[in-house]
Amino acid sequence: MKLNKETTVSTDLKTILGIVAAVAMGVFAYTEVTARLTSLETSRELFEADLLKKSEQLPVDQEQLMLLEDLYKSVEKIEVRIEDMMHNKVNIEYIQKQMDKALSDIEILKDKVRANGSHK
Repeated sequence: MKLNKETTVSTDLKTILGIVAAVAMGVFAYTEVTARLTSLETSRELFEADLLKKSEQLPVDQEQLMLLEDLYKSVEKIEVRIEDMMHNKVNIEYIQKQMDKALSDIEILKDKVRANGSHK
């Protein structure tokens, strides 16, 4: 087979339309993939910029964080003291009951001693 300027190629219209449709679909797919990549890259850049912007702290923010940390430590100390006071209350109530019983026993003993002394 020899090819030159005057060689003719014949094909049917269906094949030509199929080739054109395939090329058009390929161009469309490439365009969509490129647009999606561009969108994702833009989103990533914006996200990184927002993240960097939010990570920068103003002096006022730093002062507020320090105050919050101090308040948190104070609250922890207060909670420990409250727990200790709850234990103290239980101990005081127990000791008070024991003291009431001891006073009652002392009164009984005094009555017995008085009663013993009056029989002579």
